[in-house]
Amino acid sequence: MQEAHGCGAPGPSSKNWPGERHSECIEGEEILSSPRYRAGARPEPHAVHSAPRHKGGNFWAVIPAGGAGTRLWPLSRAARPKFLLPLLGERSLLQQTVDRLSTLTELDRIMIICGPTHAAEITRQLPELPTANLIMEPFPSGTLPALALAAALIARQDPDAIMGSFAADHDVADVEAFTTAVRAAIATARLGNMVTVGIEPTRPETGYGYIERTDEVLLESETAVAYRAARFVEKPDSETAAEYVASGKFLWNAAMFVWSVRAFQAEIDRLTPEIGQRIRTIVAAWDSGNRERVIAGEWASMPDETIDNGIMEHTPKVAVVPAEMGWSDVGDWNGLGELIERDALGNSVRGDFLQIDTTNSVVWSETGRMLALVGIDGVIVVDTDDALLVVDRSRSQEVRHVVSELKKNRRSYLS
Repeated sequence: MQEAHGCGAPGPSSKNWPGERHSECIEGEEILSSPRYRAGARPEPHAVHSAPRHKGGNFWAVIPAGGAGTRLWPLSRAARPKFLLPLLGERSLLQQTVDRLSTLTELDRIMIICGPTHAAEITRQLPELPTANLIMEPFPSGTLPALALAAALIARQDPDAIMGSFAADHDVADVEAFTTAVRAAIATARLGNMVTVGIEPTRPETGYGYIERTDEVLLESETAVAYRAARFVEKPDSETAAEYVASGKFLWNAAMFVWSVRAFQAEIDRLTPEIGQRIRTIVAAWDSGNRERVIAGEWASMPDETIDNGIMEHTPKVAVVPAEMGWSDVGDWNGLGELIERDALGNSVRGDFLQIDTTNSVVWSETGRMLALVGIDGVIVVDTDDALLVVDRSRSQEVRHVVSELKKNRRSYLS
């Protein structure tokens, strides 16, 4: 295995990944599990530091792939949710997530957790993913049980591993900045922290949760810094969001987490012991003929808990790495419209479109039909084979209510 020396940070073509057994490099600086890198102790910019290899394990990336993306209906459906769709390029959001993570670890250390409905399509899109790395949960039960199961399976092979969790359906414009931030998070996790990557806010957003950081520096390099986190906060109102952004200490919660599997499992047992016990029961049967029966039985009584509410909001060891990477959760049609190239009148268009005095609109057609809009501002029009959506752009988050109504009216086949 080729070594990384000093300023020679491993790149996408290197086999010397940050998860493997060597000292981490962040843009040319070795980040070691050593007190000299704590509390702002900055190394010389081009110094080469010799030190024994750390005893940590490899870096594993876990991708929870669930949800129906109801705010992107009618394009995103329960059977084919947004993470399986090529919304921003020729590859799906899931494929792009795997591409990003491939700069940080080998494919055989990337694990995807999904429901049975989506397993075949994931396998079709990612034929190179090892079969054993596609983990199916019988039905959704929150992100915490899913990640707890992934951690337990990783620990069987690599008990000293560092594990990261990354959503399947987000977009990142600056992959280099993403890689730098995650490398810093890995190094901070090796110091015993439960780490999240927080996004530097570009506006007072009411649709995201936030993470408040302290001024306590845990690790610092020329290109990244990790702080002790103060708290997680839920989605704020517009006035509070403006105060958060003005303070300079609040970051968007992008659901990117990094920790050692040992630390994560210890916090599961401390804070949610029932989940920990049920996961151990499942893993004990993993190599037996009873696996599916045991999973179904334990999952039926598994607490429905998110990683934020179950662990991250209660552990005292949270660290946050701020980052600017052009991140979006691709959460609704308004947000997707912001990511698509706009014409001179502010219209984001996919499909055959004729406009007369139409501005600031999002138009998406899957049918090949020509769509003509006259004298309209700020509207969303989405045309698919079996459904047409027209909504005021300012109310794009309410599209999820359409899906609720379809289910209520027993038209779930459209949802």
